[in-house]
Amino acid sequence: MVFSDLFFLFAFIPSFALCYLLAAGFDRNKEALEQGPRYFKVRNLTIVLFSLIFYAWGEPVYVFLMLGCVLVNYLVGLLIDGQEQQGRRKMALTLGLICNILILGTFKYLGFFVEQLAQLGIIVDAPKLSLPIGISFYTFQSISYLIDVFRRQSPVQRRFVDLLLYISMFPQLIAGPIVRYDTVAREIHDRRVSTEDLSAGIYRFLIGLGKKVILANQLSEISDQFLVNGLSSLSTAGAWIGIIAYTFQIYFDFSGYSDMAIGLGRCLGFHFNENFRHPYCCNSITDFWRRWHISLGSFFRDYVYIPLGGNRRHQAINILVVWFLTGMWHGANWNFIIWGVYFGLIVMIEKYTLLKVHDCIPRVFLHIYSMLLVVIGWGIFYFDDFQKMLVFFRSFFGMQGALTDFVAQSAIMDHFWLWVVALVFCMPVRSGMAQLVERFTKSSDAMRNSILFVSRLTISVFVLVLSVALLVGATNNAFIYTRF
Repeated sequence: MVFSDLFFLFAFIPSFALCYLLAAGFDRNKEALEQGPRYFKVRNLTIVLFSLIFYAWGEPVYVFLMLGCVLVNYLVGLLIDGQEQQGRRKMALTLGLICNILILGTFKYLGFFVEQLAQLGIIVDAPKLSLPIGISFYTFQSISYLIDVFRRQSPVQRRFVDLLLYISMFPQLIAGPIVRYDTVAREIHDRRVSTEDLSAGIYRFLIGLGKKVILANQLSEISDQFLVNGLSSLSTAGAWIGIIAYTFQIYFDFSGYSDMAIGLGRCLGFHFNENFRHPYCCNSITDFWRRWHISLGSFFRDYVYIPLGGNRRHQAINILVVWFLTGMWHGANWNFIIWGVYFGLIVMIEKYTLLKVHDCIPRVFLHIYSMLLVVIGWGIFYFDDFQKMLVFFRSFFGMQGALTDFVAQSAIMDHFWLWVVALVFCMPVRSGMAQLVERFTKSSDAMRNSILFVSRLTISVFVLVLSVALLVGATNNAFIYTRF
């Protein structure tokens, strides 16, 4: 089940909302009877039950894997908290990290390593395991929990069901963002949902739905046309159009999911951190990665890069280690590893060159340079078959095939407005419009609130109606990052 599914929109969400409202009523009655602190047990249990249903909808058997993972982390967390000696705390943390890495490694990387050994003539019998959806995300959240407890940045969670709530919460379970435990630890037992929270959350969810259904799904048809169906006869123009369509597609697909997750979380009283800040407005690759998949970048920064020494010692090696792991995290294939090392080398080189003279170079040149390298990076990311990757890049750099053809020209003209809308919405349109309204209504709060309400309502209805119309009969609706 995915967020942009009609069943999720019109069956799962209404059922969950009804049960959650009933649970909230029960909790409030409990508060009134006991006259104690705010009570969230029934609401939290409702979220957990629906999260398990959500996850089991596609892969019932792997619900038990996730439950086992949560149980291990729950016990290890208690073990860490119960130790006074730092050495024993480290041993408990190490045990927990090894368990999480083994779980992730077995399901995500075992087949890859077996294949590499087979190519060296070493045959190893190993079961073929399908990749559980979202395992990279919930494994990293488990690691975040253990490290935060070890560092005493967050209190240990003494109720299993509440730790299960944090790790399995359906808004961010399948494709993130990676929610750090210290971000939501307090809100598990103390959160409030105002009318503004509910309104802003629904609006944010629908914006994400529009990104996915109206933009990403349509752009995927263009990228598939050139990079899948037309790869054998690809012209140079076709290669550029195909990979630029994919560049837009992966952004609107992943940032759309993050928007929906953040919106759903806010409707429940949870405040997840932003995961994207208009990455295609970057002026360096370093800047790009400060804006793209922020939760993953901050995870590697705080839990790998800084502990290795950060900027203090072996900076170049630390950068390459982080980017190697970033590539590995995305998938068990050489193209992801190469993609990670590719960006790691660029970031490392920028540290010693470009960033030192950054302010002396016109911004337009910096932007062109950055986006060219990003597009090339997405070309590496897209193809897990090296033969197909070679065909693509030969066409991309004009080394084979025609310079242009009728199919490439038609793809531009037939989808002209889609290209325009995609380009515009890569920019900070929402914040720009909000600033514009603020400027013209600074003397009247009532007028500003009215304009914002009407504009949000109009956009929400338009996006919902158009998205539902496009989803009816849609055949291509999967989120790219669910496979990571």
